[in-house]
Amino acid sequence: MKLSGATSFAQERILLDEQVRFTKNVAIYNELDALKVVQGCLSRNRLLTALRSVLTKQTILRTSLVIDNKGGTLKQCITDRHQTFSLAADLTFKNNNELYDIIDQIIIDPNLFDLSSGRSFHCQILRQDSSMRQNEDDEIIPCSDILIVAFHHSVFDRFSSGIFFNELRHAYNNNGIISVDDDSLQYIDYSVYEHEMDMMVSHEFWKSQLQGYNLEHRLSLPTDRQRSSNDQRSGVASVAEIHFDDEISRAFLNYASAHQVTPFQLGLATFYTFLFRLTHGDSDICVSGLNANRYKSELENMIGMFVATLPYAIKLNSCWSFDELVKHVRDKCLSILEHSHYPLQYILADFYLNQLNASFLEIVFDFITIPSDGGHLCFNGATLEQVSLEQSSKVAKFDYMLRFFHKPTLNDGSLSCCFTCSHDLFDESTVETMARRFQHLVFQLFCSKSDVSEIDQASTPIKKLSLILSDEAEEMQGIVFYRLANIFDEGILIILTCFFNLYSLLIEEYSFYSLEKALLMNRV
Repeated sequence: MKLSGATSFAQERILLDEQVRFTKNVAIYNELDALKVVQGCLSRNRLLTALRSVLTKQTILRTSLVIDNKGGTLKQCITDRHQTFSLAADLTFKNNNELYDIIDQIIIDPNLFDLSSGRSFHCQILRQDSSMRQNEDDEIIPCSDILIVAFHHSVFDRFSSGIFFNELRHAYNNNGIISVDDDSLQYIDYSVYEHEMDMMVSHEFWKSQLQGYNLEHRLSLPTDRQRSSNDQRSGVASVAEIHFDDEISRAFLNYASAHQVTPFQLGLATFYTFLFRLTHGDSDICVSGLNANRYKSELENMIGMFVATLPYAIKLNSCWSFDELVKHVRDKCLSILEHSHYPLQYILADFYLNQLNASFLEIVFDFITIPSDGGHLCFNGATLEQVSLEQSSKVAKFDYMLRFFHKPTLNDGSLSCCFTCSHDLFDESTVETMARRFQHLVFQLFCSKSDVSEIDQASTPIKKLSLILSDEAEEMQGIVFYRLANIFDEGILIILTCFFNLYSLLIEEYSFYSLEKALLMNRV
């Protein structure tokens, strides 16, 4: 087993991004899970033994990331921190508000990790304060206490989570005994292999895939503030969430099945459509998509940072129907899948870009499927349940991000999505309005009982899909009728109705974001 070597391209990207794009006041890449004891209790010593066993096996969780003084490049070195690892000091909370305040502080704590020494993993117990528990043994972690586990993103991605908790549960249930094969592949072996791969075919693919695109072109999004001169972000987020009802969720998933596309591909096609209408018809759209990048079976059960950030570029034809767009997106995603291992750094270098001027890195799409087991884990009689972090503050890693969440169940699947945008650019109210417009678009595309139109919106040109909200349309109509009702008779009002319909179309085609201003000025 190698003890040192080059960092992976994904690690390099995360570390560079953290240094270049963000201030040092707030951590951006602290990845956290919170588990609540809902039945039974845990043993602190047994948990610590199990954690050390997992760290022994998964060397990436005790690997330092440093700059090689000789070559000036990043390298990783496996340390022996597993031998001395300990839980952080307990914290107490009285209610959910205090709990989420603590979680928020951990998520943004810039001192939580020290990658140069291999401290990239954190574990802590949050105890619920209660007068009934004054005489309890500190060795016991009882019901209502919270287990916090956190990782730096450079050593851990969300696909690693299931692997980690399965191994932790196995180690705990077997008194710390876990099988360790010294000859098994480790993340550092993958990193070395990655640097030795022949990527010429993928180089040619990405060159042809992005040829003709202006990758520095920024979409005209409705920002409330200009970018700072140094392009550094604070990490503070403006967030809006949408929860779709069962009918919409079912229709979305049924459409994906009927058209033989993945939920990711269908979500991306919907996002493209939204951006096309949001930017008043900008047809040259390139966004970043997140790919698991575990392209070999040997990587499926390995903890580490594998996720690839890749450009998904498309030239939209305004006359395409949504059905046609979905086909184009499906073909594009399938072609990219074979070349997802090609590093983002190489793509940027091939087109003379960097992480600051590549505009597609500012707009990100992701689709997350949440396991249907409800996030329950059993530890030798104790049951732990995943704590929802929806109430915790979000960190904006990108300027503009849309994430879908799918929670499959036996009979159905609930669907939701979340806009997480940089507060440096977007007010919360602006993001909430955009989320309402996106929900309105999804309603048009997937609601079989939509009142918007009896025509199948998925088969009509995407340029005819509307982002004007119903209350805005009513306000427009009210202003028109208010100003003219007293001077036109009933016959003219019929003509006026036709005029209003035409007017609404023109407003939509021109700029629906100027609508509110126009209404306030009574300009119709």
